[in-house]
Amino acid sequence: MHAMNLPRKNLPSPKEIIPRAFPGISQLEIDELINRSQVRNYVKGIVLTREGEIESKFYILLDGRVSVTKTINNIEQRHLKELEAGDFFGEMALIHNAPRAATVTTIEPVTVLEIDRDDFDRVLRNSSSVAMAMVREISSRLRENDEMAIEDLRMRASELAEAYQKLAEQELARREFLTNVAHELRTPLMAAGGFLQLIQKGLITPEKMPSAIEKISRNIGQITTLVNDILFLQEMDLILPKFQPVNMGELAGEVVEAYHEKAAANLVTLRLQVSPNLPATSGDPKTLERALEALVDNAIKFSPNGGQVTVSAREGDGTVIVDVIDKGIGIEKERLPRIFDRFYHLEQSGDNLFEGIGLGLAITQQVIKQHNGRLTVESEPGKGSTFSIHLKAMKVVF
Repeated sequence: MHAMNLPRKNLPSPKEIIPRAFPGISQLEIDELINRSQVRNYVKGIVLTREGEIESKFYILLDGRVSVTKTINNIEQRHLKELEAGDFFGEMALIHNAPRAATVTTIEPVTVLEIDRDDFDRVLRNSSSVAMAMVREISSRLRENDEMAIEDLRMRASELAEAYQKLAEQELARREFLTNVAHELRTPLMAAGGFLQLIQKGLITPEKMPSAIEKISRNIGQITTLVNDILFLQEMDLILPKFQPVNMGELAGEVVEAYHEKAAANLVTLRLQVSPNLPATSGDPKTLERALEALVDNAIKFSPNGGQVTVSAREGDGTVIVDVIDKGIGIEKERLPRIFDRFYHLEQSGDNLFEGIGLGLAITQQVIKQHNGRLTVESEPGKGSTFSIHLKAMKVVF
């Protein structure tokens, strides 16, 4: 036997493990394999076989554990299994020069019995039982590899089908979005254009002129808001705002004040709650205001039967949290993952029809992401929704 580092006590001996790797071989053949092999110790984190490399050693694991991994699609490193004392690997290297099919790495200190191809060939030439055992083992491993390849193909086919389905859904959503945009632009444009034509033709009496101008102004305002929302989302992908300390309690108060009139028109009561000594957050006041406006606007919009909308600003665990709570129509569980998508739009719920193209939540989500915060939602159909903005708190207190 070559010089070797002997395994620790109470471990399976090579004489016990070799027959598992080569069932049916004689004791003399076992002794010859041992005489032509080496026992080595390796520390944790050592790569024993590397996927894609042409190597010439067969390993029998006497002690410790190793991890077997394989690269999928040239990107993903997938863990296949763990091997422990009594297991063996790398047998294909004994019969041909094909690259390793997987990477084997020690995950703790190990002791292995290493058999080199040249030494194994000498034993193989003199032993038909070793040759038959090797053929059986290789056939078994090839079947396992085939099954793994088939399972991987099935998984990839499923993933491709799922990705295709998502792409199809996104394409449909984009088409619906463009249709909604066209409708939301065309309706106020036609209304404003109609009134302007009546004014040009002198068909609006002086006493009705203020009303006509107010309607033109309102429709142009709708167009401006829609265009600004679309441009705002595009600009946010390109322009990072400058941050400064922001008082979210004060900002919430300004938003509530700005929406009192719209809330009253929808029979909604707006309520503001701000905790004392609220810490500041680092952010851009304008975009944070825009994000909160979108949440309040949605809360009013989706409270078709009136009720109360509460905006609260409070301190969390190292965060500033702003909640917008309504008692409106709520959101079905299956819709929740999609509500922040730019192209998602709820047009009808029950007998209630809703205008707009649904950019508000997409805007809020994008703003909060830029502030390294979180936007969460809890909702129950028929009972309302709670949207919560979570932002990192600063040491500054207002």
